This record gives sequence, C-alpha cells and structure tokens, in this order.
Amino acid sequence: MAKASDNASVFLNFLNLVAAVRSLPSFPSLDATDERMLYILGLAWARDKKITVLEAMEIMPEISPSTAHRRLKLLRQKGLLALQLDDEDNRVKYVIPTKGSNDYFSRMGQCLEKARAA
Repeated sequence: MAKASDNASVFLNFLNLVAAVRSLPSFPSLDATDERMLYILGLAWARDKKITVLEAMEIMPEISPSTAHRRLKLLRQKGLLALQLDDEDNRVKYVIPTKGSNDYFSRMGQCLEKARAA
C-alpha cells in the first residue's frame, strides 16, 4: 500500500477526529444534507453576508425549497441557527448563527488543529 502524503495524512487524521467528535452524545446529530447546509451557511456568515430564509432555501439546488425549509427548521430546533426579523421589513427573516453553530464550527476547527499537530 502506498504511503499517504503529509497532506493526505493530515486530512485522514482530521476525518478520524471528526468521526470521534460526531459520536459524542453532546454533539448534534446531522445527516450529510444538514451538515452541508450548515457549512454553506457558515461560509456566508464568515463573509458577514446576511442570508434571508428564502435565499437559504435556494442555497442547495439539488434539494427542493420545501425540503430546504424543513432542514432549516431542523437546524433551528437543534440550536444551530436562529431567525432574525429585518429592522425595516418584518416580512423578511434572516438566518443567523447561534452559540450552537459557533460551538460546532469551533469543534471542527479543533479537530483540524489536532490533525495538523499529529
């Protein structure tokens, strides 16, 4: 079997650490679609982009808007996002990060740091 490059080893270490963290009872259980949606939202939040609920329902073209809406509700129930009314138009709601989503991304970052250090 060929030896993995340093970058491949770091990445595989990262995947092992993430798998261990995901198995913790205190860590939110997410399927691949929920996790991908959270990652896409997280990238937008990191760029200080405000995302409306309608925009969030369209960020994953491979799923229907109604499925996306259900996923947003699920992420909200798990404390990984919140909704905030627009200051000027209360028909508009923004999807915003929460302590839960910040903790989630922090744990993933810790896994990455540990994988690099190993």
